[in-house]
Amino acid sequence: MTDGPRVSAAALDLASGETYASGEGVFVTASVVKVDILTALLSAARDAGRDLTAAERAHAEAMIVRSDNDAATALWRVVGRAPGLDAANARLGLTRTVADARWGLTRTTAVDRVTLLRRIFTPDSVVGDARAYVRVLMERVVPEQAWGVPTLADPGTRRAVKNGWLPRDATGLWVVNSTGCVTAGGRVYAVAVLSDGHASMADGVARVEEAARKAVEVPARRAPRR
Repeated sequence: MTDGPRVSAAALDLASGETYASGEGVFVTASVVKVDILTALLSAARDAGRDLTAAERAHAEAMIVRSDNDAATALWRVVGRAPGLDAANARLGLTRTVADARWGLTRTTAVDRVTLLRRIFTPDSVVGDARAYVRVLMERVVPEQAWGVPTLADPGTRRAVKNGWLPRDATGLWVVNSTGCVTAGGRVYAVAVLSDGHASMADGVARVEEAARKAVEVPARRAPRR
């Protein structure tokens, strides 16, 4: 028996720093952890003073743009699996994200997700210039995987996203997550919605999109008038 779906959301206004969070708890990442894997890879390459190899770039593109799991597993090994990802995320200030030996079962919070997005979408000394590469890939995610946070975007604006979805073997219920950066109402937000316990992926997507809309309403109301 379950108590029904859980949903947690966080939104960060990148200009004002205003943050809104609702719902608590730790959630399985599913494929949103692929942004962590790519960020860890880029940070390690930067520390080593090298560029990504052709194979790493091919895997990175497949992992983010099409959410390819084999590509993610290949890069997971490169970054040092769970210990390597935990070390990379600690440098980024993710205090409640814990990698699992099976990367899709890494656990995280909505607040940690927007912390990572802030590192990518604002100047950051750890990620450095590699931020632009992550953003480009997130902006190229295939249309069928661009639900969730991108639905908030103002017409004609860029939208960056990485979503995750996973039916749990024990229950058959769905984990459905959406993370990304969009311009909504003329302001730029990093948004993360994590959820589980859905009877279907479609139900999860609908709840995630509703939570994402509500998440940006609070910082939008508090933002100073121009």
